[in-house]
Amino acid sequence: MTQPLTLGELKRTEWAAPARRQRTVKDEMRENLICLLENGSPLFPGIVGYEETVLPQLVNAILSRHNFILLGLRGQAKSRILRQLVTLLDEEIPILAGSEVNDDPFDPISKYGRELIAERGDSTPIAWLPREVRFVEKLATPDVTIADIIGDVDPIKAARGGHLLSDELTMHFGLLPRANRGIFAINELPDLAGKIQVGLFNIMQEGDVQIKGYPVRLNLDVALVFTANPEDYTARGKIITPLKDRIGSEITTHYPLTVELGAAITEQEAWIDRNGGGGRSIRIPDFMAELIERIAFEAREDKRVDRRSGVSQRLPISVLDNVLSNAERRTIMTKEKAVVPRLSDVYAALPAITGKLELEYEGELQGSETIAKDLIRRAAGRTFEGRVGGANVDDIVHWFDEGGALKVTPEERSEALLKGFTVVPGLLDLIDQVGLAGKKDPATIVSACELVLEGLVAEKRIARSEELGYVRARSEQKPPFGKGPTGPGPGPNLFT
Repeated sequence: MTQPLTLGELKRTEWAAPARRQRTVKDEMRENLICLLENGSPLFPGIVGYEETVLPQLVNAILSRHNFILLGLRGQAKSRILRQLVTLLDEEIPILAGSEVNDDPFDPISKYGRELIAERGDSTPIAWLPREVRFVEKLATPDVTIADIIGDVDPIKAARGGHLLSDELTMHFGLLPRANRGIFAINELPDLAGKIQVGLFNIMQEGDVQIKGYPVRLNLDVALVFTANPEDYTARGKIITPLKDRIGSEITTHYPLTVELGAAITEQEAWIDRNGGGGRSIRIPDFMAELIERIAFEAREDKRVDRRSGVSQRLPISVLDNVLSNAERRTIMTKEKAVVPRLSDVYAALPAITGKLELEYEGELQGSETIAKDLIRRAAGRTFEGRVGGANVDDIVHWFDEGGALKVTPEERSEALLKGFTVVPGLLDLIDQVGLAGKKDPATIVSACELVLEGLVAEKRIARSEELGYVRARSEQKPPFGKGPTGPGPGPNLFT
């Protein structure tokens, strides 16, 4: 069916029905959401772990026709959720051709639109606006101005058109008016300057604003959605109370509640299906996926990491990318056919960890690389405990206690490393016993062996050094009273 191209043609379609003409963008989102709910269609594809927490609150906010804000730390899919709101809009809507503010042909808000209809009547040209264009997004920064968000007087327009500066036709519209009949999203709302926030709540409450001292009434039809960090979204932070009061729903996001959910998100977002691999298959053992995810979980609980900044879900995603790349590089060099990541590949992915940690003072003293290595070790320990905990590892520990040492070369082929692991009594039997790897899968067996040894290091039953590899655990005996670490010394003076 051909779309109407003039106002007269549009009047003979369903768009001219009273119910359709009175429908706001929030009504439109509500109606389309109800259709999705009735049909059992997925609401926000790709959003994992929010099914019982965030999404029900989000649905309620849309059904209530609220402006809303998503509060959460970085890497919690806030921006992705906002961008998916566009799927709740109609495929396209009619606007007055040439309008900067997407004027409704039946109820234009701009002087341009009103004058155009008065001049041309039913022959007024109509354009069709796709829903993707109806989503406008802005990252708030302190240097954002009223002109950016709402608009400003344009002297050049005034001179060319022969208008007074107070004439609405001289106004250069900002992002918010250009989002009319759509969705306007502001990320990190509290970072806006106070006067910009005042302008926003004036628009939300009264529909008017002053530009360079001239009152301009903009009866905008916009769904306003925001994101913010909880630390900033308080009266003690950078948000002004009147604006906060005018936001209908406040929805708190969160990191994955379980390692399994986190691993599912990481697997979904990481670059795993790589083209041009020369016929090499990629296999990620379950325990390696768990270990990588646990790095983020350990970091979120570490007191040396700033909890106010959070640890983004992008951390395990980036780590998995780097881990696979390091394993891929080794596989290319050794001419193996399967890319199977090992624990040594995780240590090679330190650059993907250090850049995503905001450290407290204590952490800064120790250094991000030291903390990242500690997080990997602890993640390996937790994974080892969950997968191997309770199994008898005495033979393995005893071999190291008796002076055994094993240096693992990260760039070696799986078959060669497997021969080296056979010298450790009970190690391969343990792998088979707990089901970490199949007997005919040397690459996964090697990966599992590294996990077991690193798990024992985390439990301090053996030790690992860069020079010697895996060795017996260091004894931590305290020196005798009166003797320091360098030999005899004077005892403490108890009488001063």
